[in-house]
Amino acid sequence: MNCTLKNILTSLFLSITFTSFGQSKIKGKIIDTNSNIPLAMTQIKNTNNEVITTSNLDGTFELSNSGLYSFKKEGYIKKTIELNNNPYYIIQLNINPSELNEVIINANHIPKKLKKATASIHIISSKDIRLSNNTDFSPILNRTPGVFMQSGALNTNRITIRGIGSRNLFGTSKIRAYFKDIPLTNGSGETTIEDFELASMSHFEITKGAASSIYGAGLGGVIHINPQNAFLNQSSLNTELSLGSFGLKKGIININHGTSKNSFRAVYSDTHSDGFRDNNEYNRQTFTVTSNHFLSEKDELSFLASYVDLKAFIPSSITETDYLNTPKKADFNWQQAKGFEDAKRGILGLSWSHDYNTKIKQATSIFMSFRDAYEPRPFNILEENTLGYGIRTRVLGNQKLFNKMLNWTFGGELFRDTYTYKTFENLYEDFPADTGSVEGKPLSNFKEKRSYYNVFAEANYEFSDKTTLSMGLNLNETAYKLADRFEVSSENPDQSGNFKFKSIVSPKFGLSHLFSENISVFSSVSHGFSPISLNETLLPNGQINTNLKPETGWNFEIGSRGSMLNNSIQFSMAIYRLNIKNLLVSRRTAQDEFIGINAGKTQHDGLELGLNYEWLQNENITLSSFINYTLNNFSFKEFIDDTDDFSGNDLTGVPSDIFNAGILFDSAFGFYGNINFQYVGSMPITDANNLYSDSYNITNFKIGYQSNLNKTLKLDVFFGLNNIFDTQYASQILINASGFGGNAPRYFYPGNPVNYFTGINVNYVF
Repeated sequence: MNCTLKNILTSLFLSITFTSFGQSKIKGKIIDTNSNIPLAMTQIKNTNNEVITTSNLDGTFELSNSGLYSFKKEGYIKKTIELNNNPYYIIQLNINPSELNEVIINANHIPKKLKKATASIHIISSKDIRLSNNTDFSPILNRTPGVFMQSGALNTNRITIRGIGSRNLFGTSKIRAYFKDIPLTNGSGETTIEDFELASMSHFEITKGAASSIYGAGLGGVIHINPQNAFLNQSSLNTELSLGSFGLKKGIININHGTSKNSFRAVYSDTHSDGFRDNNEYNRQTFTVTSNHFLSEKDELSFLASYVDLKAFIPSSITETDYLNTPKKADFNWQQAKGFEDAKRGILGLSWSHDYNTKIKQATSIFMSFRDAYEPRPFNILEENTLGYGIRTRVLGNQKLFNKMLNWTFGGELFRDTYTYKTFENLYEDFPADTGSVEGKPLSNFKEKRSYYNVFAEANYEFSDKTTLSMGLNLNETAYKLADRFEVSSENPDQSGNFKFKSIVSPKFGLSHLFSENISVFSSVSHGFSPISLNETLLPNGQINTNLKPETGWNFEIGSRGSMLNNSIQFSMAIYRLNIKNLLVSRRTAQDEFIGINAGKTQHDGLELGLNYEWLQNENITLSSFINYTLNNFSFKEFIDDTDDFSGNDLTGVPSDIFNAGILFDSAFGFYGNINFQYVGSMPITDANNLYSDSYNITNFKIGYQSNLNKTLKLDVFFGLNNIFDTQYASQILINASGFGGNAPRYFYPGNPVNYFTGINVNYVF
């Protein structure tokens, strides 16, 4: 009897022991593949399609048994994976382009579904990027309502959002941009994104309107670029070769390697184009590295490095007569000088994220950037160097307040850069015609130190499952220090000095409400500002104009977004008014001399509409279409420039309206393609409104074929045509151009005529 009892107890003990070992917990975290945002409330199902559990607010989950599980969250593609007895898993989910309203966005600090956002935010998905040509940003960005990118050449671009930045003569300003958490905008508010390789990007999040409460300086909004990360537990090699019109040759190599907790991606690209116009040759090499490391259940580390080596010749703008009759030619002086831009740019960033507990986490990024450039121009030769560095940190939390969820964040950003620039005489006219630019004696030598900081706080309070209140506040301060290192004389007065803006406080209030599960409305009131560049503060007598004020404005908007008919229809709409005061105007006083003035006020009234419709979607075929429309009613409310009163005139450099439409096709048989149409209305070229550009239509298409040759090898071949109907149009306008020496003003950058591109992409998975 005793022996029998002993055997029973022993058997029971062993059974419990082995059961315990057999039921060891499997833990993990579910994240967005490219942003690493934790994905809460993700359904985890077994092979019987039964929901076993859902992920927590921080994306974590826990399972009792190993086996085959599927992970599905609205807005993301379903993923099935076998989980064994590994102690910890990182599960990556990819965005589903047909469910963008359900996607978790991070453009406003606090992760939330797009449909609950209280501002106009547009997502350009990886599919949108893939279906465009792989060289030019403008067709991609111009499909976003409210965004307009002019492209005079691959290295000559200007981006405006809701009309902000249109008065910038060259390049993009008054719009902030980030590559992940690393700022691409320098201390003067200037931004360059077109030099980065499209193949290194996963998607864009574009916040339109005054967003200073979130990101500090920048009246127009924010372009947030998310880099393409490598997949965990996978290694691959991808190569692509493209050829096209005007001597286009482009090669891309990217290497991806991922383990269970680490991923690495390196992208190299080499692009060459002879260009459509004379003196239009373009050469660019890029190298981008991203890596992600999940150090523990609480700690993540990511690394970003980007290097660009660019040499691009500059045809510049031409007169109306040349634009209409000989658009291929470059400006005579730029042609004779063989003017070009030779620039090297680099970015380094390290980001760390730590979960203190399920309710509080911290994200910190340190970064540095540099730019070395040499630019021979007909009027002088410019040599410039920039070195910038900074830190950005924020704490995020969630808690219950009056039994309702409160999500909050606070943090700050400190940025400093040192900018040195020298100018030299260009003696090209003293040498034979084919010589090009020849450096002469120095004309100037400056060193600028620019710094700014901003501290911010934002909170989203969910009154209910349907209604969310958003509040934000930002304190920003910007300062410049200029050292004039050139010999002082009567012709060259000492321009050294300090310039510091008063602190600016930018608040934001927003409200969103879900009328149904898939349809929401939102409204917001937000404040923004744009800094003054130090060059704008300099007067011809060498003094710094301390009376200048930064542009400030209030943005008021109401809108709606949502989906219907089981996500087959997705729509967005926004109506806004943006009032700007202390409008900054760059008055040109000589070939390379500008002074800044506060000229008055502008009023920006606009309507933005977007509609996507999936005509057909099944296992074999996807057929969809999109249309979007932008209506711009922008005007000078008060604008006095010297003795000229332009009050009541249309805002210069912004089209009256923009319409985009397209059809996209994809199939399980490998064939895919799209055709896009764009209409751009006329725009005023001068503040006096006595000259307008012509409206124009552009149509592009791309077709391709993908094939899985075997389990590891994938082939993609493609062909495309841009400007199918060979429309003559001005791809960029130089507003308020002046004619020097009795010459006609040079307003126009001719757009490319009909042109093709073709290529092959090979992907091998190890």
